[in-house]
Amino acid sequence: MLSNKYGHVFDKSFVKIAKAIPFSPNFLSIIGFFITLFACYILSFDFLTGGVLILVGAIFDMLDGAVARTTNRMTRFGAFLDSVLDRYSDAFIILAIAYSLGRDSNITGVILCLGTLLGSFMTSYSRARAEGLGEECKQGFMERPERIILISLGAISGFIIPTLWVLVVLTNFTAVQRIYYVWNVMNKKIR
Repeated sequence: MLSNKYGHVFDKSFVKIAKAIPFSPNFLSIIGFFITLFACYILSFDFLTGGVLILVGAIFDMLDGAVARTTNRMTRFGAFLDSVLDRYSDAFIILAIAYSLGRDSNITGVILCLGTLLGSFMTSYSRARAEGLGEECKQGFMERPERIILISLGAISGFIIPTLWVLVVLTNFTAVQRIYYVWNVMNKKIR
C-alpha cells in the first residue's frame, strides 16, 4: 500500500546523498541487514531500543534502492539480494519478539508472532509466485513497509501485543487479497 503510493517519493531528496555515497547498493543492503540483526538482538530484551534500531535498518533498506536508481546501478541480482535479505530480516524481527515474549511466558504473544510470520511470508510468496507466472501482484493492505512501521511503533510504544493482533489479521488478509486478485486476473484471461 505505502510502496504503491509512495514507493520512490524519497528518491529526489536522496539524489545528492545517493551520488555522494561511495558504496554499492548491495553493500548498503548488507549493512542494513546487519543493523537489523543487531536490532533483533536488542529487541529480544529491550523493545524500545530494538524498535528504534529497526527503523535505522529500514532507512538503509530505503537508501539502497534510492542509490541503485539514482546512480543507475540497478541489477537483477541486487533486487534478488535485497528481497532475500528482507525476508531474513522479517523472520529475525518476529523471532526476536517471539523469544522475548516466550521468555516472559506470554504464549499468546508467541502464537501471534508465528501467525504474523506466516502471514508475512505468504504475502511475499504470493507476490513472488504471481510474478513468476507473469502477473504483477502488489495488491494488499499490509506490505513490508507497513509491517516494519507497525512493528517498530508497537515495540517503541510498548503495545506489542495489540500490534501483533493487527499484524496477524492484516498480513494473512493481504495474502488472501493477493490470491483472490491473481485468481481474478487469470480467470479473465481464460475468457
